[in-house]
Amino acid sequence: MSFDLVLFGGTGDLTWRKLMPALFQAFRHGKLPPGGRILAVARDARTDDEYRAFIREKFADVDAPKQPREDEFARFAELLHYRRMDLSHADDYAGLKAWLDERAADTVVLFLATSPHLFTDICAQLGSAGINGPQVRVVLEKPLGHDLASAQEINRVVRASFAEHQALRIDHYLGKPAVQNLSALRFGNALFEPLWRRESIANIQITLAESLGVGTRGDFYDGTGALRDMVQNHALQLLTMIAMEPPPTHDADAIRDEKLKVLKSLKPFTPESVGRDVVRGQYRAGTIDGQAVPGYLDEPKVPADSTTETFVALRTEVQNWRWAGVPFYLRTGKRLAARHAQIVVNFRPVPHPIFPGSSRANKLVIKLQPEDGLELHLLAAKGSGQGELLAPVSLDLDFDKAFTSERVGAYERLLMDALAGRLNLFVRSDEQEQAWRWVEPILDAWRADPNGPRPYAAGTWGPPASSAMVARDGCSWDEEQ
Repeated sequence: MSFDLVLFGGTGDLTWRKLMPALFQAFRHGKLPPGGRILAVARDARTDDEYRAFIREKFADVDAPKQPREDEFARFAELLHYRRMDLSHADDYAGLKAWLDERAADTVVLFLATSPHLFTDICAQLGSAGINGPQVRVVLEKPLGHDLASAQEINRVVRASFAEHQALRIDHYLGKPAVQNLSALRFGNALFEPLWRRESIANIQITLAESLGVGTRGDFYDGTGALRDMVQNHALQLLTMIAMEPPPTHDADAIRDEKLKVLKSLKPFTPESVGRDVVRGQYRAGTIDGQAVPGYLDEPKVPADSTTETFVALRTEVQNWRWAGVPFYLRTGKRLAARHAQIVVNFRPVPHPIFPGSSRANKLVIKLQPEDGLELHLLAAKGSGQGELLAPVSLDLDFDKAFTSERVGAYERLLMDALAGRLNLFVRSDEQEQAWRWVEPILDAWRADPNGPRPYAAGTWGPPASSAMVARDGCSWDEEQ
């Protein structure tokens, strides 16, 4: 299969930090289809060789095991090309079309690694230039809009030039191996499905925690915030995969249909429930790994009076027969005590305990980062001579050890899926819009709230109100158990 992969924003951070390393790993693993060209487009003037030298220099910032040897990069660089484009000029799109028409590749993938505010203009220009034939796919990187209306406008413009199956909305969390294993865990094994319901599960917690601050991205982050940056997309996608009904097939639309049903079943927020079931916070100065770090308001490019949230915790429910009454707790934040992403399924305790001692219930921990695996926490008898006392034990599956072959990174997997036309891990427009529809009442309530976000010290797990919120249900966050 011949392919042309065009990277709009070819000199930007996303391209050299994520996309080029992922493409090189695919090349190294023999996964990149032969007969391909990778074209980077950007505003400044460069030759192909100058662009290749630029990318070679940027590889110095990649993790050592993923850095190419000189001979490897020389072979990879033969695929790389560069073209100067002003994304607002129709003539430049005509030139791009002529370059693509030189050989009429079997597949053309256009990856928009640009600022999201350019998406509509780029897609309209692509349509006008005729770069939207049946062999063309366009990949849209998040964030897709800042509210429902802007997301709908992006989708309207995209649909004017591309069919739904040609528009691939990327959420890199869906490319993580552990996230892909959510489907395998639930629908490839008979063990958990009989328990995967309200009668057996007490609550489900999804935590996406970062120990880093906003760094040099203060201006971007201040216009986004944790709710838009992490909850509307990553956290809700994880929730849908945990809560969805078994699809009839592994077909992309069958899966996405079930995910959409979950989003439509989420308990809607009101101004009163936002105040009760949503906690927003903003980090202050504190300590991370023994090092003093500044507060959010002291970060570069952040306004001194900013009310942007860097932390969100919320409680919701999926209002259907399988999940009625089961709390789902979502939490994300920057400058938290540790960097980890995990899903914790807390099972109900046994109905009638007959053993003295621990009454701790079972739980399943699905680890997404930095580790990648599963932990099943059980109780077992320990010999004491004083009767049978129970002690917690865990079955720990490390995917990196279980699968000794090279594991595929998120962007590598998603880029290869985009080239192959596999849509399972991409978000459909109705999913995206429904997620915005659900979070908008939270944004509306915050705009009317004069109190702003609650402060929390960097290096902690967020505002105390987050713990108080789950404590109302008699629960606690996983690290507090």
